[in-house]
Amino acid sequence: MTSAAASRIKVGIVGGTGYTGVELLRLLSQHPYVDLTAITSRKEDGMPVSAMFPNLRGRVNISFQTPEKAALEQCDVVFFATPHGVAMNQAQHLLEHKVRIIDLAADFRLQDTQVFERWYKMPHACPSVLADSVYGLVELNRQKIADAQVIGNPGCYPTTVLLGLAPLLENGRKLVDTSNIIADCKSGVSGAGRKAEVSTLFSEASDNFKAYGVAGHRHHPEISEQLQRIAGAPVGLVFVPHLVPMIRGMFSTIYARILPEARDTDFQALFEQRYANEEFVDVMPAGSLPETRSVRASNHLRIAVHRPEGDDQLVILVAQDNLVKGASGQAVQNMNLMFGFPESAGLTHVAVLP
Repeated sequence: MTSAAASRIKVGIVGGTGYTGVELLRLLSQHPYVDLTAITSRKEDGMPVSAMFPNLRGRVNISFQTPEKAALEQCDVVFFATPHGVAMNQAQHLLEHKVRIIDLAADFRLQDTQVFERWYKMPHACPSVLADSVYGLVELNRQKIADAQVIGNPGCYPTTVLLGLAPLLENGRKLVDTSNIIADCKSGVSGAGRKAEVSTLFSEASDNFKAYGVAGHRHHPEISEQLQRIAGAPVGLVFVPHLVPMIRGMFSTIYARILPEARDTDFQALFEQRYANEEFVDVMPAGSLPETRSVRASNHLRIAVHRPEGDDQLVILVAQDNLVKGASGQAVQNMNLMFGFPESAGLTHVAVLP
């Protein structure tokens, strides 16, 4: 582990041609303690990164390589911005070379291998590595992340739901009815990844709004597993994701019924106190309405707490950029902790408006 924040580390990226990959490149290219040394792609072997992503011209001067050429074993940390199933097949080899791993897919998110196999339709290749991995939601697992060798970077939807509910469930609190919590979540099209798919074609996604995964979504068991850890007991959750006609951004509206004995709770104060020292979680003033554009291209997540008409229904609004705090920014935040860097290093970008 790097002992001084001034030390530089060598960083590799496996599968850097997707949206999370280019976000990692954007963030890491401006990181004060990082040397980008390798990025892999079989199809684009030999192509300069800036030829695929012109926004990185003059910032990233390396080329894509096949995994065999990339010398990932010489890196201090390797990010996997790959489809599910890739990281777990390469993890053991890299760990033997003392390389730390941050996986942006689902290989190390779910500790229950049977649940993983049910939702991802593949056997888990390294359950022993999985058992020692850490779920990389910094605001919940900061100390464990700092000591981890393998990080399962959280999914984008789970980040909003877990941070939106954690203050209500931590420390054995009995504030809301945990048998029936509803998370109504919306994401921009980039959440589907950089691939050819009819549902994300411009003429299909533009000027349109729809729910999907209502019968079951892969992020549901991830959210449920983590909520149970937070609450210390199973939590009943209805999770419905939606696709909205924008490129990036995520907005979750969470509904929870306040228990009779908790009616006098100051929920605004509860959230403000919980996240008072969290640089990337902004609890907005009472009555606020966060917008996705207020976090666009930044690592910030904004929360507003509402209690309509002073009734027993609590409404929590959460906005984030699905590619930054929901993916690559969170991964860099994890890396900073793992190597003793300031947690905000490389992540201080202000949101883009308009």
